[in-house]
Amino acid sequence: MSEATNILYVEDDCNSRKVMSLLLERVMKLPLTIFENSANIMENINHLETQPNIIFLDIQMQPYDGYQVLQMLRADARFHDTTIIAMTANVMSHDVEQLKQAGFNGLIGKPIMKDVFPQLMERILVGEAVWYVP
Repeated sequence: MSEATNILYVEDDCNSRKVMSLLLERVMKLPLTIFENSANIMENINHLETQPNIIFLDIQMQPYDGYQVLQMLRADARFHDTTIIAMTANVMSHDVEQLKQAGFNGLIGKPIMKDVFPQLMERILVGEAVWYVP
């Protein structure tokens, strides 16, 4: 990725936020912004100093689920080509197809696997689509 990497993670589960923070910031030394829920999502994104170019979205969060947040992001021209990855524990084959149809660029199933995640992230950073179901 030629531009600087700016990652946003929108997640209402405290443990998932801790794991992602540890893996991305401490292990991989990548910049990470975390939103604890999807309330005022577009307003909160507008207040960021730098626009995220990789966004991880929890699918089952409140008040807007990951699909609704994806629609809001894709409706904004700034995020038409942004890499947006779904994060969910509900990963059956029909769920994967639904995520693809919705416009997600990838999926990382939960729980987040600390031994696998860095390799998945490296693939995302070079523009590969990652559809990982543990």
